[in-house]
Amino acid sequence: MPIVKYPRAREPLYYEWDRRAQKCGLRHTVFAVNGDQYTGEWLDNMKHGKGTQIWKSTGAIYSGDWKFGKQDGYGSYSVPDPVTKEYKRVYTGWWKNGQKTGQGVSFYPNGERYEGEWSDGVRGGWGRMHYLDGSSYEGQWEADQPNGQGMLRLPNGNRYEGGWKDGKKHGPGRYFYVDKGQLLEGTWAEDIAKCGVLVDFSRDRAPAPTQYPIPKIELRDPDGVLAEAQALLDYSDN
Repeated sequence: MPIVKYPRAREPLYYEWDRRAQKCGLRHTVFAVNGDQYTGEWLDNMKHGKGTQIWKSTGAIYSGDWKFGKQDGYGSYSVPDPVTKEYKRVYTGWWKNGQKTGQGVSFYPNGERYEGEWSDGVRGGWGRMHYLDGSSYEGQWEADQPNGQGMLRLPNGNRYEGGWKDGKKHGPGRYFYVDKGQLLEGTWAEDIAKCGVLVDFSRDRAPAPTQYPIPKIELRDPDGVLAEAQALLDYSDN
């Protein structure tokens, strides 16, 4: 009886191509259609683990931790200088779901620097901002603005300690005029002091004190004042 051999069934080639295209584990550089490139670890076709991404349109580089296709963990983000083409750090710190979240340091193009907490990609929590003019703010942040309690220190040493709202002095606070040796303690609203008491403070150590010291106000006992008033009334009745 003749033996008939049937050809072994083979799966379509695109099944094999698809398996080879699956990215999992450590891979060499993978280029996207738009020219972006990624070198690092993968899991189920998503960037996951340690890796470096380069965006072709901007030249920006992120190197650090990834989780399910997004920056998550600790990493550094840098961009090339438009003139020198050298890379400059923009942010180094913690990320979550592709956003700056947690502790981190951000470097701004004009030379300013922020060190502190982030929330959903913006400054939020406790942090310190170093401004270009030499001043600095340290305190609470919310929605990328000073909000809550904080201290603003100016280049000449003067400082404000107190409440803030939407980046402006707001609420009870104290303004130390270190250069004049004076202290203003009062209430602010939208960066303007609405009311308060101005007194001398470390006047003997001030570099440019005012010509005359502020006279001290003596507070008298209210009971004593009433007693004096009653005595005057009694005297007038007699």
